[in-house]
Amino acid sequence: MGIKDTTKQANQVLVEIYRGMSSLSKGDLIFDAYRTGRELAMAGLRESHPDATEKQIWHLWAKQHLGEKLFKEVYGEVPDK
Repeated sequence: MGIKDTTKQANQVLVEIYRGMSSLSKGDLIFDAYRTGRELAMAGLRESHPDATEKQIWHLWAKQHLGEKLFKEVYGEVPDK
């Protein structure tokens, strides 16, 4: 796949760095990226729903992330307000 906004040489350096990392370090990178993405998504939800509580923001994010069907299986019927 590779990175599209850099040179082949720079991409190769990155690949070599990843190859040299332990599985634990790679997992940490993945989880950090996931948490960052979640926080960015939740920040957007806070912006578009300024009166929502943190619990409501969490439910909005979970509904987007899980999809309607799985969200209902996990959380049941959750009122919007």
